[in-house]
Amino acid sequence: MVIVAVLFFFLGSCEGNKTLPIAKYYEYDHALPLQDTVSLLKDTVDYSLYYITYQSVHDSKVTGLLTIPGNGKPPFPVIILMHGLGDSKSVDYIEAGTKYFLDAGYAVLRLDISNHGDRYKYDYDFDLTEGYRYWTRNIISQTVFDLRRAIDFISAHEELDQERIGYFGISLGGIIGTIFCSIEDRVKVPVIILAGGSLHLMFGMDALSDDTQDYLSIIDPINFVEMISPRPLLMINAENDDIIPPLTSKLLFKSAKEPKQIIWYPTKHHDLPVDEVYPDGIRWFNDYLK
Repeated sequence: MVIVAVLFFFLGSCEGNKTLPIAKYYEYDHALPLQDTVSLLKDTVDYSLYYITYQSVHDSKVTGLLTIPGNGKPPFPVIILMHGLGDSKSVDYIEAGTKYFLDAGYAVLRLDISNHGDRYKYDYDFDLTEGYRYWTRNIISQTVFDLRRAIDFISAHEELDQERIGYFGISLGGIIGTIFCSIEDRVKVPVIILAGGSLHLMFGMDALSDDTQDYLSIIDPINFVEMISPRPLLMINAENDDIIPPLTSKLLFKSAKEPKQIIWYPTKHHDLPVDEVYPDGIRWFNDYLK
């Protein structure tokens, strides 16, 4: 219990990054062996598709897909593309995004969030406010570590340009990605879709309690987002979002520093038009990453 108390003191409140270095929670041993595997699944004129694995912190095995354009000259700029809650690296909207980015000349690395896709183990409810809430927090924090190790993976492969790495995360992938991109400056250009901050707002009367603030300190994007600057941040959100309250997206954007831009679509969460959103992201990457 003493260790837990010390950890909470170190992490601080929901304003923690302004007073205490909560980002230090996500430090890790860069020298840890990746033990990565890369297996060719499909080789065409247009692209090569590989199934990849590597070792992350906490003895966690990460699974993913790497797609490399068939046209162009390596090393290729890379987009890390992340799915939402309950989905996987192969869900339809991630497959669609992969094609958009490939056609634009980007390699694409898409991973399974912890306990998703090929990493699925436990049928617990993902819930921040009750039930398995600490298990839920671990899913988020573990995936931040996994994404940091993804940069190590990219850096170890010559056909991928470690100086031109972008991030495109949707919903839960956007929430996790905001934390990841904030603390990982090897990501040059983040695009965050359908995400919000100030997660304590979902806790009702307990929103400002010490327990709530301590619990959320390492997983609330609003505690980290200002650290993305001076890298350019694009956010894309739904005006009528029925999953991520638009207020939380506005608060997250307000906390971010320049350069930044937000695009609003007049839709609900699951109705965001991928045929418009991916081109929005590509324009942002073309402006700042290529």
